[in-house]
Amino acid sequence: MTLTIRLLAVPKAAGLLRHAVREHLGAGRSADAELCVSELLGNVITHLGEGTPVTLRVTGRATRTRVELTDPDPHAWPVPPAATADTDESGRGLALLAAVSLRWGVRREPGGKTVWCDLPRESSQSER
Repeated sequence: MTLTIRLLAVPKAAGLLRHAVREHLGAGRSADAELCVSELLGNVITHLGEGTPVTLRVTGRATRTRVELTDPDPHAWPVPPAATADTDESGRGLALLAAVSLRWGVRREPGGKTVWCDLPRESSQSER
């Protein structure tokens, strides 16, 4: 079953999306997915601006959970910047995404792009 939510990217939406992900996956399996959703939404707000329309999709499978966030800009591709100091307050979102996911990527679509990540299911997460 897939959770699909369409909304405008605004800071207050992060909490609503985390709650929806928690309800969809279950509290014991949602922590990494909630983190990824927050980071992906934050990237859209930072790089495309507040009010950008986005679509979140979360799909749970037997061995993984896929989180996807689609936005309307096919040209603004996320690139993990190198954090330059321990005190940098930005530049770590994609590094966090890479750290908690099995893999992540970007795909261009008609009228936009989707940033996605695959997360291990809870049984795999507890083995890390």
